[in-house]
Amino acid sequence: AWEMEQSGGVFAEQVIRPTGLIDPPVEVRPAKTQVDDVVGEIRETTKAGYRTLVTVLTKRMAEDLTEYLHEQGIRVRYMHSDIDTLERIEILRDLRLGAFDVLVGINLLREGLDIPECGFVAILDADKEGFLRSETSLIQTIGRAARNVDGKVILYADQVTGSMERAMAETNRRREKQMEWNTANSITPESVKSRISDILDSVYEKDHVRADISQFTDSAGAMMGNNLKAHLDAMDKQMRDAAANLDFEKAARIRDEIKRLREME
Repeated sequence: AWEMEQSGGVFAEQVIRPTGLIDPPVEVRPAKTQVDDVVGEIRETTKAGYRTLVTVLTKRMAEDLTEYLHEQGIRVRYMHSDIDTLERIEILRDLRLGAFDVLVGINLLREGLDIPECGFVAILDADKEGFLRSETSLIQTIGRAARNVDGKVILYADQVTGSMERAMAETNRRREKQMEWNTANSITPESVKSRISDILDSVYEKDHVRADISQFTDSAGAMMGNNLKAHLDAMDKQMRDAAANLDFEKAARIRDEIKRLREME
């Protein structure tokens, strides 16, 4: 190809992010106790004000896990393949807003899903080799936690497969490269955390789809650890302002959205 001729076969890796965002640390834990362990991790993550993504292998397991988490008092939704694009965007927006804390999916936590509030990604049955647990799929799913400075990933497996080993090695390689770059350029994780909204709006981070929640909060910059009450308060104020300005159509729209979110609490 023309590109290969021009480059002389030399590839330039686009691994380092000028924005300083670091790939998350990855840990392996036994699959035998994965459900109980994941419940404990979810509670810790929710307490910190973050959200959780859980990826499983089958529709049956996704449904059973969602039901079990619900019984444990955890606010959870299951995103399956029958959901259309608009509903999918609504679910992702509700997750970011804090209407619920955990999203369970099968092949839906893929590349391009951007949730800055995600502090924990759980990959269940990570040692079951196949398309959903291939090296590429694992790297992409691990990357869902890279938007959060406090993000972490746990692979639940009873043995470390070749795909897992390669995915963890690649993630660590990227992580080390990024940390070296950050050190050389005096970028600290704290600064990344405080400027997260500016960073995610930069041209270098525009390759992901993110559900917009800026209209639901007075400060779109304070994305990390947003809670639903703050959003509802902000929306209530917007509704009253709209009514005061005689924009009753907008006020009614906001009122309906407040009602929908309150019903989810």
